[in-house]
Amino acid sequence: MNGFEKRAALIRSKIMKTTMELLKTWEARRLRIADIAKAAGVSQVTIYNYFGSKEALLSESFKDFVDEAILEFEEEMRLRKTLKERVTYFIFKDKEAYSSLDPALVKELMVEDQVMYQYIQQQYDDRMVPLMAQMVAEGKASGEISQKVSVEAVLLMIQMYIKSSGEMLDSVAKHEDKEKFLDELFHIFFYGLCGRELEE
Repeated sequence: MNGFEKRAALIRSKIMKTTMELLKTWEARRLRIADIAKAAGVSQVTIYNYFGSKEALLSESFKDFVDEAILEFEEEMRLRKTLKERVTYFIFKDKEAYSSLDPALVKELMVEDQVMYQYIQQQYDDRMVPLMAQMVAEGKASGEISQKVSVEAVLLMIQMYIKSSGEMLDSVAKHEDKEKFLDELFHIFFYGLCGRELEE
């Protein structure tokens, strides 16, 4: 990559990250290219030259957001941590990432946009599944996950959550205390309804 290409990549990245930052406090439909250009310190023409339209910018920004989240997941998995530490990290990062964004926007980009959905699914299959399978296998080996639970069962539960993400996001959006509700959903996913295995 030559100097011009590096500079172009940096500008493109800055515009996308600025867009995602603005979406934490703006509704997508109210956010204008002019607002993004001002916040990023570039011209509107520059944004149109790189992305062509606001819709394409939102899509590319969210894709970049997903790529970075997966990269962080991969880096976290390289560290020697207990399952509890990893789960705590994932809960924190998921809450931080998605609770700050408009649930309607996340639903639109992750569920209703078929191209985006297929992209995320491909990334999930190719990069996330092997790492999660490794995490579950290590958890079983260390005794942190019950031997009654198979790797396949855990991955199936994750798939079920992904497939129902649209309905879940709708529920979160309507809830009076969104953060508390997210806490409850994460708790049920990772720890179950009882929070611990019942004694037989």
